[in-house]
Amino acid sequence: MLDPEWVFLNNGSFGATPKVVLAEQDRWRQGLERQPLQFMRELPARIRDICDRLGHSFGADGQDIALVTNASSGVHSVLSSLEFSSGDELLTTGHAYGAVRQAMRHFAERSGATVVEAEVPFPIASSEEVVTAVRKAITPRTRLAVLDHITSFSGLVYPIEALVAECRSRGIPVLVDGAHAPGTVPIDLRSLDADFYTGNLHKWLFAPKGCGFLWVKPEHQSKIHPTVISHGYQQGFTEEFDWTGTFDPSAWLSIPAALTFAANLGIEEMRSYNRTLCAEAAALLSETWGVTLPAPPEMRGFSATLPYPGEFPASEAPRLAGALQARRIEVHISPWGGRCWLRVSAQVYNERSDYEILAHAIS
Repeated sequence: MLDPEWVFLNNGSFGATPKVVLAEQDRWRQGLERQPLQFMRELPARIRDICDRLGHSFGADGQDIALVTNASSGVHSVLSSLEFSSGDELLTTGHAYGAVRQAMRHFAERSGATVVEAEVPFPIASSEEVVTAVRKAITPRTRLAVLDHITSFSGLVYPIEALVAECRSRGIPVLVDGAHAPGTVPIDLRSLDADFYTGNLHKWLFAPKGCGFLWVKPEHQSKIHPTVISHGYQQGFTEEFDWTGTFDPSAWLSIPAALTFAANLGIEEMRSYNRTLCAEAAALLSETWGVTLPAPPEMRGFSATLPYPGEFPASEAPRLAGALQARRIEVHISPWGGRCWLRVSAQVYNERSDYEILAHAIS
């Protein structure tokens, strides 16, 4: 459904839903309107079936997975359910997503805790620098670590297995923000052994907007609640999350169609295409603009972040983004370290010519 007059290089923000998945969503929406009450009575069982399928894809039991609207909602559910005290520290990194950082601030301030950001460098030379930064930031007061699987602004694939292991060796629970991970990298929740993991299905796995999931280790489930408390309160993890009030569940019910689309496309073929195209795009843009790539290839997923060419201060980010949008080019531009950075994404609908248009639009 993307407008062909636009060069869309920002799949990392919202993703693009295939027509066949949108048609499935319309079918579910029509079914809801034909008999709303019966539809809602059958909804919890359908949600459980979807979570079972997600569990099969992500190395988990479906009963440990709940559907949420997005990863930010999953993070909020965990943070709002845990108790912190004055002097406690909540650990993340300087690459944390803005909404997650704000949620951490909110719940820390309510209890007198503080948020500590490990100083992960950018540009960065290796994934070991992430582990080192997190290790240095841990103190005896650290009560929870909220760590990205793949960062938003910088598009870095963190060494999440090593980070989780480091924290758990210190007795620190870990909440993984996997907003960009499903579809981009393999996920095996059992072997990762984090305490909480939340991710989006509408970025890289073709689901409609508003599709995310939250996985909670069984030992924590009794204390984790959805952002809206409803009829299922204290009746069990899935009972609480599967019904929080009236809403349009057609996006969630279309998740199987999105997973089928990805499977038919070939998940490994999609990953190979996107990684290759992203590498080509990064090389093309860096050469055309005369800028240095700020991260090694092995830390790149389906997005690459480069410094915006020229001496533009961070305050210029909105103006630069608007100038490109005026030329019908959609990319993500954000401030970091006093300058502007540009993040391009690669999805199966993209091709090299898209990045050539961007390269010449700026050069």
